[in-house]
Amino acid sequence: VQLQASGGGLVQAGGCLGLSCEASGSIFSINKMGWYRQAPGKERELVALIISGDRVNYADSVKGRFTISDDKAGNTVFLQMNSLSPEDTAVYYCYAVVYRLGYGREYEYWGQGTLVTVSS
Repeated sequence: VQLQASGGGLVQAGGCLGLSCEASGSIFSINKMGWYRQAPGKERELVALIISGDRVNYADSVKGRFTISDDKAGNTVFLQMNSLSPEDTAVYYCYAVVYRLGYGREYEYWGQGTLVTVSS
């Protein structure tokens, strides 16, 4: 299973960016999928997560500014980030919990990370 993330880049404070992440491989179902981020000198933290295709968790710091969604197949998630601030600067990692075909259990996967830089 691979997670391919795209998007990110440099934006001024108050601007917006979008991220996307596609899961591919021997997937039976995706039970959780979303985004974490890690800022310099800080621990990795949850940003937004879709659980079982319909429940969504957001970090308090992004509620009302970020929106997570997925495609109909549920293998791609999108993160729309609005009203960005320098505090949102971090490497954003796609994350998924996948029930794999033929393996009978869940596995966690991480994407390669994409840098989001918000200038003041």
